[in-house]
Amino acid sequence: MALAFIPFWLAALIACVGSVASAQALSDDGALKTFAVHINRTPPQSWPGYGVYLGNGFVLTAAHVPGNFAETKPHVLIAGQDLPASLIKEGSLGTIDLTLMAIDATNLPIRLRMSRMPLCERAPFPGETVVVAIPEGTARSRILPPAAIPADLRGRFDTVIGDVATTGNSGSGVFDAWKQCLLGIISRKITVASRRMALGAPPQTRDIAKYFVPVRDIRLFMPTAVSF
Repeated sequence: MALAFIPFWLAALIACVGSVASAQALSDDGALKTFAVHINRTPPQSWPGYGVYLGNGFVLTAAHVPGNFAETKPHVLIAGQDLPASLIKEGSLGTIDLTLMAIDATNLPIRLRMSRMPLCERAPFPGETVVVAIPEGTARSRILPPAAIPADLRGRFDTVIGDVATTGNSGSGVFDAWKQCLLGIISRKITVASRRMALGAPPQTRDIAKYFVPVRDIRLFMPTAVSF
């Protein structure tokens, strides 16, 4: 069998191109932080709430992050500003875990006033690399197959990612790693009970995935009059 050898200069070029592509991917991931926001209730809750700035003053989050909008009077923390939000459409944890709100974007930096976050055109697929973004940073993960979650949850919570401990929590955006579009909004953790190792030992649980509301449901939720 003949062996094929790659010239040193070609191998170096391939390695260089790979390094540039990897650096570019990480750079693009960081750019997604621009669209990640904090959401605070009034008074502020003890845990961090997250959301995604879509553009044109619109912010999308999980419905349980602001909770009952009329009672919590949420604010959006974006680009160093603390802005009161107005309600556009409210879901619920038991129906569709999404809430769309609006802020006055007049005084946002020009880069944000001009920025838009498109919704992805296609559904996520198992094995796909995604990016979860919060204001503090980004983390990569992968879409898990439905078989990775308990059978009684399939059909309701099929869009899930792994890497539970390292990715953002409720309201965080899940983005296509390559096209930089919005694939979904983190809604909840999926937890399973572990077997008891000893008789009488208390039951233990472990987080196995995070469910996100998929782009298909986001499109159905968005009011037709909303443009961003």
